[in-house]
Order: sequence, then C-alpha cells, then structure tokens
Amino acid sequence: MQAKKRYLILLSTGTCLILLFCLGGLQVPVLSQRGHNRRDDRSLSGSHPGQRWRRFLGPLQTFGSWQPERSDDYNGHMSPRQKREANLGVYTDKRCRMDSCFDFSLCVKNGFKVYVYPVQKGEKMSESYQNILSSIEGSRFYTANPAQACLFVLSLDTLDRDQLSPQYVHNLRAKVQGLPLWNEGRNHIIFNLYSGTWPDYTEDLGLDIGYAMLAKASISTENFRPNFDVSIPLFSKEHPRTGGDRGYLKHNTIPPFRKYMLVFKGKRYLTGIGSDTRNSLYHVHNSEDVVLLTTCKHGKDWQKHKDIRCDRDNAEYDRYDYREMLYNSTFCLVPRGRRLGSFRFLEALQAACVPVMLSNGWELPFSEIIDWNTAALWGDERLLLQIPSTVRSIHQDKILSLRQQTQFLWEAYFNSVEKIVLTTLEIIQDRVLRYSSRSYLMWNSLPGGLFTLPQYSTSLRDFPFYYAKLGIKPYPKFTAIIHVVTPLVSQSQPVMKLLTAVAKSQYCAQVIVLWNCDKPLPAKQRWPATAVPVIVIEGESKVISSRFLPYDTIPTDAVLSLDEDTVLSTTEVDFAFTVWQSFPDRIVGYPARSHFWDSNKERWGYTSKWTNDYSMVLTGAAIYHKYYHYLYTTYLPTSLKTMVDQMSNCEDILMNFLVSSVTKLPPIKVTQKKQYKETMMGQTSRASRWADPDHFAQRQTCMNKFASWFGTMPLVHSQMRLDPVLFKDQVSILRKKYRDIERL
Repeated sequence: MQAKKRYLILLSTGTCLILLFCLGGLQVPVLSQRGHNRRDDRSLSGSHPGQRWRRFLGPLQTFGSWQPERSDDYNGHMSPRQKREANLGVYTDKRCRMDSCFDFSLCVKNGFKVYVYPVQKGEKMSESYQNILSSIEGSRFYTANPAQACLFVLSLDTLDRDQLSPQYVHNLRAKVQGLPLWNEGRNHIIFNLYSGTWPDYTEDLGLDIGYAMLAKASISTENFRPNFDVSIPLFSKEHPRTGGDRGYLKHNTIPPFRKYMLVFKGKRYLTGIGSDTRNSLYHVHNSEDVVLLTTCKHGKDWQKHKDIRCDRDNAEYDRYDYREMLYNSTFCLVPRGRRLGSFRFLEALQAACVPVMLSNGWELPFSEIIDWNTAALWGDERLLLQIPSTVRSIHQDKILSLRQQTQFLWEAYFNSVEKIVLTTLEIIQDRVLRYSSRSYLMWNSLPGGLFTLPQYSTSLRDFPFYYAKLGIKPYPKFTAIIHVVTPLVSQSQPVMKLLTAVAKSQYCAQVIVLWNCDKPLPAKQRWPATAVPVIVIEGESKVISSRFLPYDTIPTDAVLSLDEDTVLSTTEVDFAFTVWQSFPDRIVGYPARSHFWDSNKERWGYTSKWTNDYSMVLTGAAIYHKYYHYLYTTYLPTSLKTMVDQMSNCEDILMNFLVSSVTKLPPIKVTQKKQYKETMMGQTSRASRWADPDHFAQRQTCMNKFASWFGTMPLVHSQMRLDPVLFKDQVSILRKKYRDIERL
C-alpha cells in the first residue's frame, strides 16, 4: 500500500514537471555555470524576459488587449532594473556624465561659447529647428569660430526622428559621422522633439549619438542621464521664436477657484502605446466640475478600431470649447499620449491652470533646475480614480501659490523658443563653470536664472531682487555718475552746479564724472571742492553706452545717473534715493516718458508729453541698481548697443526696456519742485544730441528696433507718482522734511 502511494506521488510530480517544461513555465538554467547576467541572456536568445509565455497567452487573447508589438505590454512583465538594462542600447554610453563624456579643456580659454555648423546646401530644415539655430546665433554664447567653441550644435535637423513624418531627415547617421568636428559626439548637443515611430514610439533617434548630450522632449527617467542630458518641453511649430505671450493670470483672486476643477480635451488612442491612460479618463468625467473629453476622430482608419463609447465621446467632445475650458479651470490634466510629453503641458502653464501630470516615468522639462513641486502635481496612471479627490483637498492658499508659480515659470523659461534654448545653454554653462553656477533659489524665483548672471556674483545679496527674501536692505549710499559731453569753459556751467548739489546729499558716497567730450580732460583744480571724492573717468571710445559700463570704481549698490544739463537740488536727490531704497529693483527718477501703439502706422510711438501716464523714467536723472550696468553690457546684443552709439541716442530707452523686461514692472516716478524744467543745451552746440533735428525721429525708430529684438513690448504703463508728503512720512512731524520740493 505504501509503495502504491509513493508510485502515485512520483507519477503526478513527474507529470506536472513535464507540463511546466512544455508550457515554458520552468526554465532550465543551462548558462548558470558561465556566470551570465540577464542582459547576456536576452542578447543570446533574441528575446526579453517573459517571452516564452506568449504561447500560453494565445488562447487568452480574447480577455485582454495584449498585442505582441506593443512595447508597453512587455515592459509590464519587467522589473525596473530589467527595463533600465533593456534601454541600455538606446544610446551608446548610457552612463555618460559631464566628468566622463565632456571635454572641459575646450572651455578654458574662451569660456562657454557655442558653434553652429554651417547649413549644408540642399538640406531641408523645419521652421522650429531654424528658430532654435537663430536663437543660438543671436545669443551672447555664439561664436562663428569653431576653434573658440566649447559646445557644438548640428545644422542637420534632428527634431523629428519619426520615420513616418515628412520632416524626417534621411541618412542622418552617415551625415553626422562625416562631420569633421564630430569626435564621437563629444561636446555636441542634439535637440529632439519626436523620437521613434509607430507602433512602439521608442526613444531611439535612428543614429548613434556617441558621447553627445541630448536636449530632448518626452524623455523618460530611465533613459535620462542626470547632469548630462537636458529635458526640454514639447512645443508646437507655432511657438514664437522670441518674446512670447504673457501668462493669463491677471489678478490674484481669492478664492482662486474657477468654473471647472479639472479638465482635459484631446485624442483618445484606441490601440497601441498610450491608449490605456486616455481610454480610462471617462471613469472620472462627471460633466460638471471634472470635464475630461476625448475623441476617437483622428487618423485615417480610426473607424476600423471604433468601440462602443466612441459615438458618445465624440458628441461630448464637440460640445465644449477647449480655450474656454483651459482658461476657466483650476487644474489641467496632462496625460501621456503616444509619447510621454504633451502640448497640454505648456498650454496649462500659460493659462495659470495647474498641470496634473498623468505620465509615469516622464522626466519633466528642466528638472535639474526647476522645483516642480511649487507649480505642478503628479498623478499615477494606475491610480486615476484618486485624482479628483486629491485636487479637491488642496487648500486655496496652496492653489494660488501654484498658479502664481506657473506664471513665473512660463514667462521665465517657456514662452518662446529663444527662452527654451537659452535655458538649455545656461544649464550646461552652469555645469561647465560649476564654481560660478546659480543657486536653486535664483532659478525658482523672480526674475529667474536667465536674468541672474552668476558671472556677476554668486551671492544673492549682490542682486536687487532678493533683498526682501533675505531680510536685508541695500547699501545706504549711492554713487553719482555725471555724463559730460561738452567742454568745461566756465565755473557757472550747469554741470558745476549739479556736481555741487549732488555731493551735498547725505546719501552720496562719491561722484564719478564720465568725460565723453572730445576736448582734453580739465585740470583737477577746475572741479569744485566737495566733501565726497570726485573721480574723473575718460569714456571708453567716447561712445554713449560707456555711461552704463560696470565700472569697478562703483562701490555702492545704487547708481544715480545724470546728464550734465540736469537741474536737481540736493533735497530732490535725497528724496529720490529714499524712494529707491523701497524699490531697489526698479528705475526711480524724475523725467518720465511714455510709449503708445500707433494704429495708423502700425508701429510703436514715443511721446514726451507731460501726462499722468508714463512707462519710462529717463536715465538723465534716475537711480537704479548697478547690476543693470552689468546686464546692459553683457546681456544685450552688440547690434543694439552699436546702433545706440552710432546715433548717440536712445541709450536711456534701451535701459528702460531692459529693466522692465527683467522686472515685468514699470519704473517709479518721483515728484520735483513745480518750477522744475529740463534744460536743453544750446542749439549751437554740435556735441548736443538734443540739438539734432532728427533726435525725436530716431527715438521713434529705436522703440521699434528694441521691441523687435525683445520680441514683445516690455514697457509697462503706470500712473503712480510719489510725493514727499505722501511717502512714509509722519505728516504732523515731518511735514516740511522736503520743503524745497514744495516750493513754487
């Protein structure tokens, strides 16, 4: 009896083993003694883990949507480690980092310079890639000399590597390998928006990128090489090259809720990669505050794959206007499509609609520098049903904070191709010049990393934007810079009176006289005796832009910029500086001007009429932070400064454009005594730019040239004017503190 039981047990065990072996459930480790790993096993068998189960899954196919060509399904059978190893073949060196794959020696002599290969005759190029190359060539990083370059950019269009796209560039592999400076891709950066093609849409670019960096949209965290690649946003071909629109948030309303809580409107993929996520959205759509709309109508053969929900989804989709939903919703769902990234991401940022990402494994744009926790939310594709309750639980204060940050990030880094490209280059520059890189706070607070240049300083206290955050105040003195263009022939000239009045200010640390006159410098005894030092500097090349050079002799934070013919009293100087201490990031001063749009001529106009409305404070009598001297000199293109110098005009307008583009705010006008009048030099003075009859016409031209380069009109109108009696004074005690200004 016992022998019979043992026989039955052995027979059943053997039968089970045979069945498991035949069905692929038991794999004999024939290579175990070779010490092979999973990657070796895949390469030898030509398959991935779990492939032998396909014969078993065949009869069950009617219960699921499994398809052998779908890469996302086989990924479901793989561990995260196996996925990473499977993707090692996407790039030649998956483990590339700056220290191992970048030649820093190319950047030592000339700093961070970028070279763009010459465009080859007959090569097609998309408008988006042209915009990228134009943005690089117009930046301060560009060099036309490859021997000076630290970074190289291909002129071959690599943006669209989908073989089914009309923008696809054929034979790219051979063309790249034939470049004389390629050097296996070292110190090159490749821009890409679309990779892979139907049905898998992998991240393969169809060429060996070698040691090149990728600036890529829709890149996964598995393929992203930290501190080497740069994740960029997916942007459309209509995305503006420069300028860009402002964000939609006009008022900080409390509570910050809108008509809808959560919205989405887009394609529903019936089959293939990405279909699972969007096909599930109907589960949380309620047609009230959660409106998630999808349509099956896309592609030539969508009706072949049509399901029972398509007609209802299509009808519901057509009932809603996308723009109306976008600008009236608190949260915007950003689900993955065929690729991880989506156009909805940038659209949500601009609309002040907090993005809710539903794209597992997506490395968010500029994740190296941007703290996305302050502007976006994450949802898990596997936990879709939890998203509505999650967004409803967020406090209104947090919602307002998130929306405000979307506006900052949109305008600082994303609203134009130029800003996307410059942000990419600045990130790489920070890696190269790591000891003078920006802090996380600089990147994530106003005015952003593009306007906070670390070459000026790496200390927050040296910039005019962070005093409030740090709880400190600017240095309580100013340096006056008087711009002189006429010879000194008399002690009664306006410049002498101006110098004496400014030097008497209790806040004046020193006076710099910038001698831009063709005549020789006067002897020291010609200048009046003052209680503060007077330094005379001969202007560089006698050009007007030299008044904005970042002179090392300026020890203070504040600069009082003055024309030689300006009439100001000591009291007026004191009051202007007192006001500036409360607005250290703006231009504060006396002579105000304005701009307007001339609809008849379809151009910007300039006016000097005295009205309640202004958008500029001229630097003939204005105070601002000395950092703007550095920005004017290093950030602005040579072409604009050359135009200003050739005309000896418009430098004050250009400075206003620059400061307003940084702050997104108007300047501050302070009052002056009622008989104040801007004196003009004698019309007989050849050195006087005011004597030029074309002076006003030139300023009209400048307005439009500047607006064209900035890509938008950065000037902001204001009607605020600060008077002594109304500015932070205890009226009963200090009513007559600035009595000279009140004098008729």
